[in-house]
Amino acid sequence: MKKILLAFILITFTATSFAQQKPPRLIVRGDDMGFSHSGNMALIKCYKDGIEKSIEVIVPSPWFPEAVKLLKENPGVDVGIHLAITSEWDFIKWRPLTDCPSIRDSNGYFYPKVYPDKAYPGMSIKENKWKIEDIEKEFRAQIEMAKKLLPHISHLSSHMGCATLAPEVRELTRGLAKEYNIPVDPDTDVQNLVGYDGPHKTSEEKIEGFIKTLNKLQPGKTYIFLDHPGIDNDELRAVYHIGYYNVAEDRQGVTDLFTSEKVKAAIKQKGIELIGYKDLVE
Repeated sequence: MKKILLAFILITFTATSFAQQKPPRLIVRGDDMGFSHSGNMALIKCYKDGIEKSIEVIVPSPWFPEAVKLLKENPGVDVGIHLAITSEWDFIKWRPLTDCPSIRDSNGYFYPKVYPDKAYPGMSIKENKWKIEDIEKEFRAQIEMAKKLLPHISHLSSHMGCATLAPEVRELTRGLAKEYNIPVDPDTDVQNLVGYDGPHKTSEEKIEGFIKTLNKLQPGKTYIFLDHPGIDNDELRAVYHIGYYNVAEDRQGVTDLFTSEKVKAAIKQKGIELIGYKDLVE
């Protein structure tokens, strides 16, 4: 019995020591490709010139065709289908790909919110009589469109957390990932999701807050950091919703962070390995 116990302790100690020798792994993810030309340009810049490894694309969004072109031109990027059943901006909207009346507003657009919001009374999916069959129909259409045009899809994620709307939507998302042979479904099982450590309004604060987060990453563990790159220009200054008016400035800050030489140096110094979701499968 003592020999068995000693062997167990030795195996556990060896496995722990091996994990500690491995560097922290970090997925830096850029969300919402397709919602604007500015976003598309920034996301590609952050992949080519920065630390971003994964890009989430919104299939029913207005700039999706350009997103497809750019992603095909950069086949090394890790691409996720950002399942979307909301259209949150006040003056730029998108509609479902399918006939799904229970998740559309009176003008045929997606509702702006998943959950109730005082700024948009009665305009969330949760407050309306959504049907799981409509959500399934729309999710299937988005997955099939993405796989048709972007065969190197590695995972699913959900815009504004729509996969967590209800337990049956969560299970639906898991089932579709398996059915369509999409190996990773992070939004229903995200572990070690990290954010900024401290204030993050300006570019400088974002960079400092991100580096503080890097200092806390532990050897042998895999982490996910996500944000939304953009370019501060006339197009993005016209994009906003109630409660979020500084979209262009805020998202330019993310681009500055993802392309920062200071951040790149910190990652190199700490020996952090940058990966995509596809690396979790490999």
